Amino acid sequence: MRDRLASAVPGSGWRRTAMLRRGAAGLLATLALVLALAPPTGPAPVPVLVAAADLVSGSTLRTDDLVIRHWPRELAPAGTLRDPAAAAGRVLVGAARAGEPITDARLAETTIRAGPPGTAAVPVRLADPGVAGLLSPGSRVDVVGRDEPTGSPIVLAPDAAVLAVLPAEQGPTGAAGGRLILVSMPRELATRVAAASVTEGLAITLR
Repeated sequence: MRDRLASAVPGSGWRRTAMLRRGAAGLLATLALVLALAPPTGPAPVPVLVAAADLVSGSTLRTDDLVIRHWPRELAPAGTLRDPAAAAGRVLVGAARAGEPITDARLAETTIRAGPPGTAAVPVRLADPGVAGLLSPGSRVDVVGRDEPTGSPIVLAPDAAVLAVLPAEQGPTGAAGGRLILVSMPRELATRVAAASVTEGLAITLR
């Protein structure tokens, strides 16, 4: 085959060899270009909504908190949101790391409008889960904890607004955990309430 090609190319031996090499290089370059421009044969990637930065539990999401990434279809979790507008204004149930997909299960089932300046949304776990059945978004409550030095009840956040009442959690033994609610309160009280909710169940009084 090589001798046949060489005989078809006029000129001296070294000139024929050079021309054949150039022709082969051109064919390889063309083949590489065709392969590079060919559409992928596997499934097309899908848009996935992920956290743009670390987000704390109880965050009311803004479009700036979210970014679209394209993932292989088989790696995208079920229920992943694909539009920042679908998550904006909703409350994150648990903390999320930067780059973590935002699914429908991670968000409260209600859309939260931005509260007044200086307020924050805080997840509060109730000591009596049955009280959650008396609440709905918009309810006004006093969040009650325990004074550490005396052990007496103390109002940690008066006149807090309920943003969402989350479903009861199911533990590994089948027993339901304390109900979690999201409440809006002045930012200067939010840290104290969040810290108290980590170490103890809190109570509320309805207004």
